[in-house]
Amino acid sequence: MSVYEIVFSPVGGTKKVSDIFTKSFCTDSNYIDLTERKTDFREFEFSEDDICIVSVPSYGGRVPGVAVSRLEQIKGNKARTVLIVVYGNRAYEDTFTELQDVLERSGFSCIAAVAAVAEHSIMHQFATGRPDSQDEAEIASFAKKILSKMEQGTLPVSLKLPGNRPYREYGGIPIKPKSGKLCNQCGICADKCPVGAIPVNLPSETDYGKCISCMRCTAICPQNARNISKTLLTAGSMKMKKACSGHKINELFI
Repeated sequence: MSVYEIVFSPVGGTKKVSDIFTKSFCTDSNYIDLTERKTDFREFEFSEDDICIVSVPSYGGRVPGVAVSRLEQIKGNKARTVLIVVYGNRAYEDTFTELQDVLERSGFSCIAAVAAVAEHSIMHQFATGRPDSQDEAEIASFAKKILSKMEQGTLPVSLKLPGNRPYREYGGIPIKPKSGKLCNQCGICADKCPVGAIPVNLPSETDYGKCISCMRCTAICPQNARNISKTLLTAGSMKMKKACSGHKINELFI
């Protein structure tokens, strides 16, 4: 039996949650990075004896489209799978139902799920610092509970998760990072963009048709040259304030 940690995490919040869970679940695992656009995901094929931990962020209540397309290339072959959905203190809406459908179409067997809160990737005033120490302890306890039920053979045959079908519509958001005067054309952002929205030969530019507002370029730029419009950020923050207020809880589904 092998354990695989399969993660789409452009800015690190989802990976942090996934790492906490995985390290509590087992002592050794294999990492698969769904943000790597140069990887041929058709090469990954699991077996019924394997365990997969698939972690994605919720973008507008949906699974990021690029994560969907890459997961669809993988052959699950009935590998037992834990779904982890991470959201920025607003709501995850139909992310679970979509992720479950995608994974089951690819042959994975969904056995349990976790919803966890992480700091919002754009509006950092929401869920600031999460997952915190309390979250870490809770996520770790979820991993132990799932592992225990797995060993006892008491996990449900059919996993029922919250969400709707058809899924809610998501057309992206208008907040797109732009490059400023500090850009020295190093090309790190172009190399690491999950969707190739930044031209390799002109990394100060952005293809806004491809950009999914994942904010990886702003997070990894060593010059802090990539930023988003303060006007749009303020407007977006005001719009999201009510929905993102309060302390949302982490949830376990088994």
